[in-house]
Amino acid sequence: MKASKPGNKKEEIKDVQPIRDYDQITDMKWALKRFCGERDYILFLLGINTGLRVSDLLNLRIKDLKKKKKVIVKEGKTKKPRTIHLNNIYVEIDSYIKTLEGTEWLFPSRKGDRPISRIQAYRQLNKASKMIDITDGIGTHTMRKTFGYWFYKETRDIASLQRILNHSHPEITLRYIGITDEE
Repeated sequence: MKASKPGNKKEEIKDVQPIRDYDQITDMKWALKRFCGERDYILFLLGINTGLRVSDLLNLRIKDLKKKKKVIVKEGKTKKPRTIHLNNIYVEIDSYIKTLEGTEWLFPSRKGDRPISRIQAYRQLNKASKMIDITDGIGTHTMRKTFGYWFYKETRDIASLQRILNHSHPEITLRYIGITDEE
């Protein structure tokens, strides 16, 4: 049996937690803007408001979101289409898009014409979390899990959340968003 290396994708997902404190979400947004930049802030904002996987977020192009409040994204892992409503963050996304030049990517890398990598997204999220003293449990899946956690807290609608996250069973969804650990 092979020992898993730190940073292993499966290990990261298992250890990553949602952000359960609203003030920490606010602090995280501030730290991303202040210490990382608008690109990383918008990535986090989109992640916690849509529940898309980081791979789907990083594959977004400017034309996918430009002047749109409703977007249909074909998820990479499941190949299923998913409708995303951007009404509550539209102004910030639109403002950010206006600053992008010379790229087709929503989250462009400074290294050539491609989006940032999962690793770079992970680094930026961790950099910001350290600045606000969130010391563990932060990864790229934090955004998706945070979306799920707050969706469930606000609606208590596990069936809809299960559908949104494309999980096969409600127990999987509850475990994924850390509800079983908490209650």
